[in-house]
Amino acid sequence: MRTEDLDYDLPQAQIAQAPLPRRDAARLLVVAPGGALHDRTIGDLPSLVEPSLLVVNDTRVLPARLIGAKPTGGRAELLLVERRSAPGPRERWLAMGRASKGLRPGTRVRFDGLEAEVLSRSGDGTVEVELRATHGQATERVEAIGAMPLPPYIRRPAAAADRERYQTVFAQEPGAVAAPTAGLHFSETLIAALERQGHRFARVTLHVGPGTFRPVKSEHLDAHEMHEERYRVPDETADAIADARREGRPVLAVGTTVVRTLESAAVGGGLVRSGEGRTRLFVRPPYRPRVVNHVLTNFHLPRSTLLALVMALGGVEEIRAAYAHAVSAGYRFFSYGDAMLLQDVWRP
Repeated sequence: MRTEDLDYDLPQAQIAQAPLPRRDAARLLVVAPGGALHDRTIGDLPSLVEPSLLVVNDTRVLPARLIGAKPTGGRAELLLVERRSAPGPRERWLAMGRASKGLRPGTRVRFDGLEAEVLSRSGDGTVEVELRATHGQATERVEAIGAMPLPPYIRRPAAAADRERYQTVFAQEPGAVAAPTAGLHFSETLIAALERQGHRFARVTLHVGPGTFRPVKSEHLDAHEMHEERYRVPDETADAIADARREGRPVLAVGTTVVRTLESAAVGGGLVRSGEGRTRLFVRPPYRPRVVNHVLTNFHLPRSTLLALVMALGGVEEIRAAYAHAVSAGYRFFSYGDAMLLQDVWRP
């Protein structure tokens, strides 16, 4: 597949810059088998598929954007990506950084109650830093002073409200630098409505990294080097999927991160292996799912690996038509935007 096949035209005005007042107020474009399209709302979700096992991502977005100053007074910024040591007063982190005159090994950056020293720099522009907290644990200080790392297409600074709204109601495990956005639509009211209809929930963890926003630059998708992300499938979730298979209950993946996790942990027969791992799985056409039956997802960037994933599961031409419809119908796009439900992407 050529990368240009992931292009589409989107008016800037349709890129959502803020969440709706209610989490569960978004529009929902349903893509039925064969490509038929139906305009619904997230509130209709409980009745749009038979009672299913909804698998959600419980990663928690760290307020990982730190803005500080070097001893010379020059401004410096770090985006923490992954902790490389145990929690404590001193922690090692992989980070992305920028500063006047760059960030070289030995550079120190001061924040409020926290200092970072650059230990090394990689060829991809990332740096390894040691964070040193004045009091308490370094991660606790980051939680206190950091800003939420909103995606670059949200053209405003992070606000206080983003600390809640750029976080799903399922968020428990800190470590992501971007939200699993399909989960942002769920409220306690919607969860209760789903459970009344016979739906069940299970959790996985995949810590979303900055690579999720990296566009595909190669001419062909096969030449793209996929970014790596950490995931965990609890024993209870593997058991819940096994139970769902015995009952004939579909598995509904809430978001592309859940798709990548479950498909990376697949062992055949629609089942998954529990445990931790790291995945570079690049779901792109042609791809046959091994676990996931339905997918709830937001709309994704042109030339992105996430759009390739959606096309792999929903059909290239079907998704192209769905996106064209969403644009013409005024749907809101990307992280704080509306959603799409892909029905019956696979049946065991």
